[in-house]
Amino acid sequence: MIHIKDIKKSFGSLQVLKGISLDIEKGEIVSIVGPSGAGKTTLLQIIGTLDKPDSGTVCIDNIDTTTLSQKALSDFRNHHIGFVFQFHQLLPEFTALENIMIPAYIAGKSNREAKHRAEELLAFMGLTDRAHHKPAELSGGEKQRVAVARALMNNPAVILADEPSGSLDSKNKGELHQLFFDLRDKFGQTFVIVTHDEELAAITDRTIHLRDGLVVEPESKETEEADSPKEQFVQETEPKQEEDTTQETEPKQEL
Repeated sequence: MIHIKDIKKSFGSLQVLKGISLDIEKGEIVSIVGPSGAGKTTLLQIIGTLDKPDSGTVCIDNIDTTTLSQKALSDFRNHHIGFVFQFHQLLPEFTALENIMIPAYIAGKSNREAKHRAEELLAFMGLTDRAHHKPAELSGGEKQRVAVARALMNNPAVILADEPSGSLDSKNKGELHQLFFDLRDKFGQTFVIVTHDEELAAITDRTIHLRDGLVVEPESKETEEADSPKEQFVQETEPKQEEDTTQETEPKQEL
């Protein structure tokens, strides 16, 4: 489905990605985790054709996106990739229904076809009664579900999400996480999610760990605990038991 080989990317003298290679299967929900500055968002933008690597290849559905022209890239992105961001990025002057329809208009679909698809998605999201409300009239969770519906408008093969639940409370966060799995089961999309949310990463099919621009193996819990400042402090301050070097001697017998 997605084949990434030896992706490298620098900004000036700073090398952000240092040779990323990985494969993601169709229908898989994959999380990408790592500390700030590890290259997570840069990698997601390259997968989504929003940026180009300095070297390496990205193939989606057997199409090498790094060889496409700008116009071909725009068409490919519109038909094959959906995006969900931390902040919904809905246009404030349009209703929920109209926001969802925008990708269909870009793809050249008729108003009738776009409206039918948008209404279908709103119903699946449980937002039929919010169709004609503008973003300012929606809750945070509702806005993000509308943003997910917009990403699904053209039935893309891949959904890329950058911290999708980062601005939500715990209730809406849990509902959004479950929604990804419901959508995968119904529509068969592949999800690639950049997140700092440990709960979300724990329930995805696979977690990819980035550090310093490279894919790394996760540290085991035992290793993390052993290397933690608390454990080191305990080891350094724990009193050491001294060996008893005294030897018992038998009393001498007097003759």
